[in-house]
Amino acid sequence: MMKEIIMCYQGEMALKGLNRSSFEAVLSKSLRWRVRDLGEFQVYKAQSTMYVEPKDEQAQQNMDIAYQRVSKTFGLAALSRAAVCEKEMSAIQNTAKTYLESALRAAKTFKVEAKRADKSFPLKSPELSRHLGGYLLSCFPHLKVDVKNPDLVVMVEIRDFGAYVHGAKEPGAGGLPVGTSGRAVTMLSGGIDSPVAAWYMARRGLALHHIHFASPPYTSQAAQDKVKKLAEIVSDYTGNCMLYVVPYTTPQEYIRDNAPDVLFTVLMRRSMMRIANQIAKQIDAKALITGESLAQVASQTLQALACTDAAQDLPVLRPLIGMDKTEITAVARRIGTFETSILPYEDCCTIFTPPHPKTKPSLQEVEEAEAKMPGLAELEQQAAEQVLRIRIEMHRQAELDPLDEF
Repeated sequence: MMKEIIMCYQGEMALKGLNRSSFEAVLSKSLRWRVRDLGEFQVYKAQSTMYVEPKDEQAQQNMDIAYQRVSKTFGLAALSRAAVCEKEMSAIQNTAKTYLESALRAAKTFKVEAKRADKSFPLKSPELSRHLGGYLLSCFPHLKVDVKNPDLVVMVEIRDFGAYVHGAKEPGAGGLPVGTSGRAVTMLSGGIDSPVAAWYMARRGLALHHIHFASPPYTSQAAQDKVKKLAEIVSDYTGNCMLYVVPYTTPQEYIRDNAPDVLFTVLMRRSMMRIANQIAKQIDAKALITGESLAQVASQTLQALACTDAAQDLPVLRPLIGMDKTEITAVARRIGTFETSILPYEDCCTIFTPPHPKTKPSLQEVEEAEAKMPGLAELEQQAAEQVLRIRIEMHRQAELDPLDEF
C-alpha cells in the first residue's frame, strides 16, 4: 500500500530567529490537536517542514478530513498531500505514475519541479526533473510539456527520510500559530464583520474568546443560536473557545430611557466596552477585537471611535478599519461565515437605533450624558456577573449554566 503523508510548509515563522522553536512547538501542538480524533497520527518537523503522518488504518481512512483541518491551521504558508517512496529513480517514477495517474490523465499539459534537499542523491534537480518528465511522457503520450502555464505541476522532493511526490502546493491559512501572540476577546455580533475580524486576529497568533450581547425579548433565541454557529465556524480556524453571552436588556433600556436620543448609539457602545473589559480581565485577555470599519456607520466615525475607546483601558484591535464592505464580504465567503451572517435575525446593536445619531460626538458631551445616568454602572456590573458561558468546540458545542466566575 502506498504511504501517504501531509507536508506542511512554514512561512513567516522562518523569520523568527531564536524564537522560532517556540512558534514551531505551538504549531506542532495545534496540528496534533486537530487530528487527535481521526486515528493515530505522528506530527514531526524536519528541514523547516512539518509532517502529519498517518500511523494506523483509521488515520489513513481519514486523510481527507485531516487534510481539510490542517489546511485551516494558522502558521502554514502552504501544504501538500504527498506519496512517500525510496530515494531511488525507479521508485520515484512508479510512485509518480501511480499516485498522480488520475490527474495526469485529466491534464493536457504538465511540468515537473524537483527539489533536492538531500545532496547525496546522485541526480541534481534539473536532471531529476528531466528524467521524471520523460518517463511520464512515455506513460501518458497525450501530455505535452508546458513550463509556463501547465495544467498540472508534478513535484518531487528529495529529503532526509525519503522522496516525496505530489502535485502543486496549495496555499495554507498563513499567519502565526494561534496562541503565540497572547489572548484577546472578540465582540461578536451576528453580522458579517465581526467573525471576519476574529479570523484576521487569530491569524496573527491570538487565542480568542468571544462576547455577545443579547437583549431579550428584543432579540430572539434564534439570533443567539446564529452567533453560536458563527463562533463554531470560526473555531475551525482558532480552536476551542468560550462564548460569553451578556444579558444586556436592562442596561440598554436604561440608556434608551435616560440618554439624549442622538447619543444613544455611542453611549451603548461605551457601555458594551466597559462590560467586555470586565470579562476580558477576568479571563486574562489583553485586548478587545471589534469588526468596525472607519465611517461605515455613525458609530464608526473617527470621533465616535475615540469616544468608544475612552470608555475602558484595554487596547482595541480593529483589523477591518481600512476595508470596505465588498472586501470584508469576500473574506466572509472564503472562510465560510457569510451565509450564516446574513440570516435575518435581529441584533441588539440595531434595536433602539435613533433615526439621526450624532456622527461627531465629543468626549465631553458623552461623559456629561453618562453623569446623568448614575445607575448605569451597577446595571453593567450585574450584566457582567450574569453572563452565560457556552463552550465552543470544533464541530460541536456544549452549553454550560450561568456562572459568576470565568
